[in-house]
Amino acid sequence: MIINQQALRGLYTGFKTIFSKAFDTTPTLWNKVATKVTSENGEENYKWLGRIPRMREWIGDREVQNLSASDYTIKNKDFELTIGVDRNDIEDDRIGLYTPVIQDIAQSAAQFPDELVFQLLKDGFVNTCYDGKPFFSTDHKVGKKTVSNKSTKRLSPESYAAARSAMMSLVDENGKSLKLVPNLLVVPPALEDVGRKILKAEMIDGSTNIYKDTAELLVVPDLAGADSAWYLLCTTKALLPLIYQERKTPKFVALDTETDNNVFMRKQYLYGVDGRANAGYGFWQMAYGSTGEEA
Repeated sequence: MIINQQALRGLYTGFKTIFSKAFDTTPTLWNKVATKVTSENGEENYKWLGRIPRMREWIGDREVQNLSASDYTIKNKDFELTIGVDRNDIEDDRIGLYTPVIQDIAQSAAQFPDELVFQLLKDGFVNTCYDGKPFFSTDHKVGKKTVSNKSTKRLSPESYAAARSAMMSLVDENGKSLKLVPNLLVVPPALEDVGRKILKAEMIDGSTNIYKDTAELLVVPDLAGADSAWYLLCTTKALLPLIYQERKTPKFVALDTETDNNVFMRKQYLYGVDGRANAGYGFWQMAYGSTGEEA
């Protein structure tokens, strides 16, 4: 191939087409547990996370709900992935060798939110949420009461039942039910068998399994490494338990003109993707987590 600007522009267009197709068809899991929020600034403040608003009987004047009870901020971060294409490969018409590489870049970019979001679940026993407590904690405050959404029990029908009951029993500071019904059991690959038994088996230990089909099972490869931890979530509300905040959608870019330093000095044409985003915690009430360290 004769290298000129027309040829390079055609190469960029071809790579971009391959990238876009692979990006759009890559399956992801993050959107099952996180709400996507479009960011307009370097960071976003979620003051309204302090309370879940509830309808009330209208007696006297309207009661204005306080939506600035917290000061929880998610700061956007920059992310990128770049490869270099040797000029000799272009001259020798070996561009087809890079097709799977571009596809891998697209898949990595599409699934990067999975890494951000599910790392939050892993770290939820330490990282704080809007109330200053760890997302999974034994001492969240609801009015004057202390409430727990954390356990140390290993996953079993009994611990699943306890978590389900705890979430469904949650009330607000006025004692009104939050109407939370957990519907998603999230586990690492190591707990897939146990999760399927709890949610799919007709019988457990000779008794009818009353928890069959009470939730969907989500097995997440990104949770590998924390092999005993498991999570029960309510994902039926407008806001999901976690937040994926996107400032800039991943974009395919290139540095591929003959005057670019990388081409002149190293005969490399650079292609890659970059974006801006981050993830954070929503309402802790919509999630229950266990370290699974105890029987």
